[in-house]
Amino acid sequence: MGIFIEGLLSGMLLAVSLGPIFIALTQTSLEKGIKPGLTVGSGIWFSDIAIVLLLYNFIFRIKSTIESEVFMLWMGLSGAIILGLFGVALLIKKPTLKYSHLNISRSDYMGFWLKGFLVNTINPFTFVFWIGIISTYMIGRNANGVEMGILLGTILAVIIISDTFKVFLADFIRKWLNEAHVNQLSNLSGIILIIFGLFLAWKSI
Repeated sequence: MGIFIEGLLSGMLLAVSLGPIFIALTQTSLEKGIKPGLTVGSGIWFSDIAIVLLLYNFIFRIKSTIESEVFMLWMGLSGAIILGLFGVALLIKKPTLKYSHLNISRSDYMGFWLKGFLVNTINPFTFVFWIGIISTYMIGRNANGVEMGILLGTILAVIIISDTFKVFLADFIRKWLNEAHVNQLSNLSGIILIIFGLFLAWKSI
């Protein structure tokens, strides 16, 4: 029960963070609807699961590499570029609330999924968080496989549930917004992503 509660609290820490992942998720849901929002979310979740599996199976081999300055430099710069590009795209394009009339193709959904995957994967905080959790319990506390399964499964479950809630909440809030409001939110989101990108680049260098 104790490790379940610790996983619950760690997952809630991520759930309430207002970073680029939150913006990518809610902004897409607000402008495009529930299905595109959940598609972005699935990209985020797939990224988290892949990183967790990678770190869980190879933590003793790759811990020094992931914590190295070179790795963090290139991850930081790559993340800064991607966040900056997403931010510029939000500033340029004009959002619409009439997404029920949008013709969203399969390639569009692939783009939504890739957006979630990239924003989460090329984010040093993602690696810092997961390597901190996994190394603390596997190396520092010698947690066994069952305990790690409960801990990581709980964190991932909280992330998936909270992200799904954010998607539906964004769709619900949309009813009280007009296109001018959404355009302002989109521009604000773009500016925030660019600031995150610049901050990330500055911290990396």
